[in-house]
Amino acid sequence: MPETENNKYQHQRQQAIRSAAAVFAEKGFHGSSTKDIAERMGIKQGSLYYYFKSKEEALGEVCLFGITDYVDRMNGIAASDQPFEAKLMATITSHLSSYREKNEALKVYNDERLYLPEAKRITLKSLGSGYRQLLEMIFEEGVQSGALRDSIDCHFAAQAVIGICNAWGDVIVRDPDVDLFDIIQKCTDLLLNGFRERRKIQRTDDDIDVAGNLNYQKN
Repeated sequence: MPETENNKYQHQRQQAIRSAAAVFAEKGFHGSSTKDIAERMGIKQGSLYYYFKSKEEALGEVCLFGITDYVDRMNGIAASDQPFEAKLMATITSHLSSYREKNEALKVYNDERLYLPEAKRITLKSLGSGYRQLLEMIFEEGVQSGALRDSIDCHFAAQAVIGICNAWGDVIVRDPDVDLFDIIQKCTDLLLNGFRERRKIQRTDDDIDVAGNLNYQKN
């Protein structure tokens, strides 16, 4: 296939993947058909075979499209020399931005990938596990640097960040007018600072009782 024709095919195939993502996100895998995808593209159902041999193959391509780019970004974030706080914000920014850029594909990856046969989920599972492991590593580095308490469960923390980002990702997909930057800021603040009001703690000689214990006064 000549290069010009190949470029045209790749562009059209990406359109097919995006169309399939939109249909799966709206109707779910089982509620969708190849006819729905073809209609979304504005082509005949038989022409869709040029891009996907089956609805299952379309789902696999949508899931791969949804996760690949944001995993690549995570590799760059984890390899950087930034402090923990900057890496966490970069992770949240990348994750949530992927929903705006990839739109429905990442949602389909989260919601529908388990409908693929196990053999076809191997690559997706490897990518997803690699993403989580890199995030765990960022938390472990945060503990080692003293930015985080050493009692933190890094696996749990990584899963929590992914869960929060995925939940807000659904909102981003449903509402194109939502303020992405505002969500990124609020998620980062919540994960770094928690729910409690931040207060300064003063310590004086009078704060130490006769038993040698500290009595903290919050201002």
